[in-house]
This record gives sequence, structure tokens and C-alpha cells, in this order.
Amino acid sequence: MTFLTAPKAARPLVLWEHRVYPGSLAQLARVRADLSRDLAGFDGNLVETVRLCASGLFANSVEYTDSGGRDGEVVRALSMPDAGTLRFSVSDCGGGGGVPAVPDERTEDEWSRAEGQRGLLLVENLSRRWGHFRLAPWADLGTHVWATFDVEAGAAPPDPRPYVFTSATV
Repeated sequence: MTFLTAPKAARPLVLWEHRVYPGSLAQLARVRADLSRDLAGFDGNLVETVRLCASGLFANSVEYTDSGGRDGEVVRALSMPDAGTLRFSVSDCGGGGGVPAVPDERTEDEWSRAEGQRGLLLVENLSRRWGHFRLAPWADLGTHVWATFDVEAGAAPPDPRPYVFTSATV
């Protein structure tokens, strides 16, 4: 008898502990500061690029979900699936009904009034790839948005550990 098994997915080279933030734009400075600490030793340009993109993704998570000023939360994940890739993601608590999308087909007036989703233009242009998916859409548990960034050889600390556990301070 032959059994079929799914191939094992590659484990991340580095996996940082997830961080949970209150769903408030006031947390943005903390998100950026945590990224600076977590990515200490990486190339400074890469860190600043990730911080900039993280600002847009976090703000969207707060603005377009239940997080926006209520009791919602945003979960941040950070990993290196391989030596050449850094992956940043946020998951919101749902309820906003919005799906991340790069704005297009707007009039000049609409562009000048629109503030939301401009961060996605940055993410699209500064990351290797980005995407999103709904977390259990039948239950509206939220949206997970991710972006990957290229890590050039020598731009990461020389000895990444399998798991980087960070101390979460509130």
C-alpha cells in the first residue's frame, strides 16, 4: 500500500516572535521602533525600506478594520524564509470589509483627496512582492497582508538564529 504525503514546507531560516499591537494609529511609532530593534545588524537601507512599508501596511490594518480605535489588535510577523528574503506581515482583527488594493483609475481630484491606500503604492514599488488573504472569510476574522524584500548577500547579520525571541513591552 502506498501512502501519499504532502511535501514538507521549508522552515524559515529566521522567525521572530510575533508582536501584537492595539489597533490604533498611535502605535505606529512603536511598530517602527520594534522593527529597528528586531532588524539590528541588517543593512540600514533595507531596515528603512521595511519600516516605511510597515507603516503603510499597519496603518491600513488599523484604518480598514475593526481595529480603528476600538479594542481591535494587529499582529505583526517577521521572518526570513531563506537567506535572500525578509518577509513582513500584519493581520488585523476583521470586521472592516476592506480588501487591500493599489488605487487606480482615479480622477485628479480623487487622488488629491485620497489618503488611504497610498501606502500600498510604496509597498508595491519597494518590495519584491506583496499580497493578502482573508483569514477564515466565512467568519470575518480579518485580513493578512504580507510583503517580501530582497536581502543582499552580506546585508544580514552573519549568524541568524533559527528563532529570534523578542521581549514584548507594552
